[in-house]
Amino acid sequence: MKVILNQDVKGLGKKGDVVNASDGYARNFLFPKKLAVEATSGNVRSVEEQKKYQQIRKDKELDEAKALAEKIEKLTVELKAKAGDGGRLFGSVTAKEIVEALQKKHKIKIDKRKMNLPDPIRELGVRLVEIKIYPGVVANLKVHVVQE
Repeated sequence: MKVILNQDVKGLGKKGDVVNASDGYARNFLFPKKLAVEATSGNVRSVEEQKKYQQIRKDKELDEAKALAEKIEKLTVELKAKAGDGGRLFGSVTAKEIVEALQKKHKIKIDKRKMNLPDPIRELGVRLVEIKIYPGVVANLKVHVVQE
C-alpha cells in the first residue's frame, strides 16, 4: 500500500515521502498513530504543494540571510574597554557584549551562540568575528576594541 508519511519513520522514510508499506503495518501502526495517510491523488497533490511552499519559504529566508550577511560585512562595532600597558585588557570582551553593541548601535539582533568566538577578546585592536547567520551563510564582523 502506498502511504504519505506525516513524520519521519525510522526504517521507512522522511516526512512527505511517498513510500510502499505493507497493508497491516499501515493500517495497524502508521494510520492509528497519525504517522502516515493513504496516498490518494488528492493527498499527493497537497503534499507536492506543501513542498513547493516550503521551498519558496526556504529560498526567501536564504535571500534575507544573504542580505543581512552583506550588511554585517560592511559594519564595524567599536567597543571601549579598560586596558593596561601593552594593550592588554583588564577582563575581556565576550560574544554577549558584541551582540549587545550590535543591537544597540545598528539595530541588528543576532543570537550570541551564532557567533564563532572561541576565546574572548583580551587585547586592543581590530578583530574579525565570524557569525553563522543561516546554514551556508557566514558573515565576518569587524570588532574594534579601543581603550576607555
